[in-house]
Amino acid sequence: MKTVKKISKINDFVIRFCNVNGSGSASANNLFARAIFRLGIPVSPKNIFPSNIQGLPTWYEVRVNEDGFLGRRGGIDMAVAVNGQTLFKDYQELLPGGYFLYDSTRELPENFTRTDITPIGIPLTSLCNEAFSNPKLRQLLKNIIYVGSLSYLLDIEFDVLTDSIKKQFQKKPKLADPNILALEIGFAYAEKHYRNSCELSVRRSNKLNGDIMMSGNSAFGLGAVYAGATVVGWYPITPSTSVVEAFERYANRFRVEEDTGRHKVAIIQAEDELAAIGIVIGASWNGARAFTATSGPGISLMSEFLGLAYFAEIPVVLIDVQRTGPSTGMPTRTQQSDLLACAYASHGDTKNVLLFPCDPKECFELGADAFDLAERLQTPVIIMSDLDLGMNDHVSAPMEWKEGRKYDRGKVLTAEDLENMQEKWGRYLDVDGDGICYRTFPGTHPTKGAYFTRGTSHNEYSAYTEESSDYEANMKRLLVKWETARGLVPAPRTKINDPACKTGLIFFGTSTHSTYEAISRLAKEGRVCNSLRIRAFPFHEEVLEFIERHEILFVIEQNRDAQMRTLLINECGTCRDKLQSILNIDGLPITANFITECIRNASLHNTVEPFPKQYSTGEKS
Repeated sequence: MKTVKKISKINDFVIRFCNVNGSGSASANNLFARAIFRLGIPVSPKNIFPSNIQGLPTWYEVRVNEDGFLGRRGGIDMAVAVNGQTLFKDYQELLPGGYFLYDSTRELPENFTRTDITPIGIPLTSLCNEAFSNPKLRQLLKNIIYVGSLSYLLDIEFDVLTDSIKKQFQKKPKLADPNILALEIGFAYAEKHYRNSCELSVRRSNKLNGDIMMSGNSAFGLGAVYAGATVVGWYPITPSTSVVEAFERYANRFRVEEDTGRHKVAIIQAEDELAAIGIVIGASWNGARAFTATSGPGISLMSEFLGLAYFAEIPVVLIDVQRTGPSTGMPTRTQQSDLLACAYASHGDTKNVLLFPCDPKECFELGADAFDLAERLQTPVIIMSDLDLGMNDHVSAPMEWKEGRKYDRGKVLTAEDLENMQEKWGRYLDVDGDGICYRTFPGTHPTKGAYFTRGTSHNEYSAYTEESSDYEANMKRLLVKWETARGLVPAPRTKINDPACKTGLIFFGTSTHSTYEAISRLAKEGRVCNSLRIRAFPFHEEVLEFIERHEILFVIEQNRDAQMRTLLINECGTCRDKLQSILNIDGLPITANFITECIRNASLHNTVEPFPKQYSTGEKS
């Protein structure tokens, strides 16, 4: 018999759980990922699930990496395959040398003939039926049994799992006992039948340094509370719904008057997305900090009102958790394909400020900054998240909030300002050349500071006009404001690994982590390249300088039409041939393997010598 060359690694592997949606596997899989995290090891779980509630295949992919590379790597080292619908597919996708854990209550079909992997049969159904009589619990506990088996196979500290279960069921301790028994059953079976079979292992580490684990949507919700948001207008849509749910959860803790119990927020579910953003515009115009969250189809419906907010110059914060389009697309898969729709949302000459967070810490920070920017610039600010960032848990540096930080309400006149003003005030009169005009909140002064807010053409004093010169002056002033925004938005993160390097990588959002891993791999091969992570649109001057200094630039993004590349060409006047696209469009988070291979292949065909030998790390902020 051929000897299998097993994958042998410590704290560095990818395991994929292959389940049926609605079978209760989420709790078991989450228990596994959280246990790795509690052992101090960097871990990244990604839930790949169908858009229906029950019955279709779902996968939960967990990346464990001691070095902290937590983007998707590509390839599966171990599969826990308990879904008959996808059993053969999951079997085929396993890497040579990998491990295939399956429910051996039924034998594998005859066509499962691979000799380059290690099969691990655990009779999950039989073990569960023998130990538990409650039919409702059996399915759930069958999932816990395979976690118990993994505890033995991967050498996971058993106490970490049992402690997690006790904590999970501390309010229902009777449920903890059968779960712990299921863990023990799985552990004992694997120990008896598969001693020393698996060469993947987990070892307690200290690489997390106080890091936290949470989803991007939860971080947005918390950031909005810290930023002082008091009004939410929304309409539910996957994958953005949990942003508002998180905001409500945190508001219920932090926005309740102690003496009266009165909630100090208004969360209003509208009849559709257009009404939702209308609520936000109205609240913001009235002086509240307000936001909405949606996804691509919602952006389409909100576009009309985004144009109103842009032209009437009303602050709006919008969180776009992108999913796979067009139309309904694949609602539960990820993509970065709303860039152009958001950058130029609405008809006419419209440009919207975009922010691109890459992890929960930035979801919190940029989420809070968005309110300051929107009020400073008096314009919509759209945060470009995606399903991967929004709905999956991520290991992230702790969030920070500077003591004494004050909200930037922008140019707002008080009653005293109006009373002391000698000159005539104009709502759209630019008095200091930055394109941003002074506004008032309704009711500021009994006789002064009132104006008519309109989406039709207006002059500097907000009076209706169809004079071409007034319209032209107003539109040109908005461009001046756009240039002001360029200096206010977050700067990119740049790594100049070699000043002489002619090749640069440009990326943003959730492409970040896999790209940094690819850069590290390429450097070990002698292919050193510089990098720039975009964090905002309009593009900071540093983006233009980075493009100028390189001869070849790979723009890495997760959409079909190279939308970020198009934005760079359109806004920076960059030569098209200079920007080469690396595009991932399969609806799954981009992998380091894919990026690495694309750059290797491209370098073979470039005439420019792209890769000096020197390499260093460290983002320049």
